[in-house]
Amino acid sequence: MSLQPAERDDWNRHWDDYASSAESNPAQRFRRQLILSALALQQAASTPRVLDIGSGQGDFAVDVLAACPAAQVLGLELSASGVAFAARKAPAARFLQCDLSQPHEPPPSHRHWATYAVCSEVLEHLDDPQLLLVNAQAWMAPNCRLIVTVPGGPMSAFDRHIGHRKHYAPQELRCLLEGAGFRVERASGAGYPFFDLYRRVVIARGSRLIDDVSRRPSLAARVAMGAFHALFRLNGRSRGWQTFAIATYQM
Repeated sequence: MSLQPAERDDWNRHWDDYASSAESNPAQRFRRQLILSALALQQAASTPRVLDIGSGQGDFAVDVLAACPAAQVLGLELSASGVAFAARKAPAARFLQCDLSQPHEPPPSHRHWATYAVCSEVLEHLDDPQLLLVNAQAWMAPNCRLIVTVPGGPMSAFDRHIGHRKHYAPQELRCLLEGAGFRVERASGAGYPFFDLYRRVVIARGSRLIDDVSRRPSLAARVAMGAFHALFRLNGRSRGWQTFAIATYQM
């Protein structure tokens, strides 16, 4: 998502070009597992209502429903392509095209609806990320548990290509969330050492990665991604280049 209609923020084109590579990306899988662990939906006292802010192609919705089939999932996504991909992948969830960088009133059925919310790998694309966080609050119930992930560490050529404005240290993410009115329970890094190693490989690949991800992955790339997926199970969850926060919406 972005406040600027620049080519690097063309999310319809992004999902048309990169949906397949995103689905098999071990870093995306690691983030989803990290988020699901923090949500702890199985411990919910009532039916979890999960808001996915920047729902992309729907992979997180698929994982939520696999982990907790009783959950209700609503995805908000800027791009029509993302909404279409997601609706095909997760027909039991609901997806709406919505630009939260602009004031937007939820339908009455979903005003202050969500008991859980996720905003994963979205804020780094925004010129005004605090505005999106504030606008999203109209969809959240009081005491809604919000999980946020953003990239930390150095930017790669691919990060710049897809419109990253900023990578965040944990304290910077904490300040951003508190500035938007959330109570922050935790802000930390995650993923050391193997996520960080993966990111170093991505950075070293440079601009060649831009072409790589728009094609079907080679056998060597599939083997490497499988190896990192296995190694990521050994990642720590207290430090690393994956920045992560747990917060609560205080209405």
